[in-house]
Amino acid sequence: MAGPTTAERGADEDLDSGPPPRRRLPGRRALIAAAVALVLIGGACVWTLYGSSWLRVERVSVSGTRVLTEAQVREVAAVPLGDPLISVDLDAIESRLLARLPRIDSVEVTRSWPHGIGLKVSERTPVLIVEATGNSGNYVEVDAKGVRFATVSRAPEGVPLLELTVSRSGSSAASLRRFGEDRLVREAVRVADAIPAAIAPQTLVVKVRSYDAISLELSGDRTVAWGSAERGRAKGRALTALMKAAPDAGHFDVSVPTAPASSGS
Repeated sequence: MAGPTTAERGADEDLDSGPPPRRRLPGRRALIAAAVALVLIGGACVWTLYGSSWLRVERVSVSGTRVLTEAQVREVAAVPLGDPLISVDLDAIESRLLARLPRIDSVEVTRSWPHGIGLKVSERTPVLIVEATGNSGNYVEVDAKGVRFATVSRAPEGVPLLELTVSRSGSSAASLRRFGEDRLVREAVRVADAIPAAIAPQTLVVKVRSYDAISLELSGDRTVAWGSAERGRAKGRALTALMKAAPDAGHFDVSVPTAPASSGS
């Protein structure tokens, strides 16, 4: 018996190659069920974060303090214990600490899931001190930015005293009018920062008469004419070399670091 002709085979193939079956889309009920499930999951998450007792503030940890106590930091931070952890205003805590505790230079406030708030404090370090007004016997600490941040009854060991001896007349007065007291304090800070490490412990006083007339008083009744705060590193190197070359000298002048001089004995 003869097989199907070419025409018959083509007809059969045309019948078999009809349009592909349509994919059945999810029904309306399935979509509604999925939407309801998402709403329920979202509601459960919101309740867990805000309404349950599982994720509430139970402890406040403090790190980084040196002079301040952890109790002082916690008191000022005023973290609302018992509140949902997610709702605690971290920026407000940071603002309170910086405003009420000037000794704090910066603070990082973080959530520590599931029950904690972390306060990582960085305190200011004094590089100079000034005598408090009113002959109270107290001192005001000044940090590396020139910020006067704390009053203490006892001078910190190894921190030089800043003396502003700016005259109200002559060139000193002109310097004060031009730069202002705060700027002169910052210039003194720059000088203190440039003093070599080997000489810093011997530095008792940084004295400012004007912008370009800053001097040091060292232990052993020695003095240093520093000049302005410009070229501080070069002046520090010159002073180190001078003190090695003339260890018995009583006065050193590094105001022009390329031509340093020493005198007295």
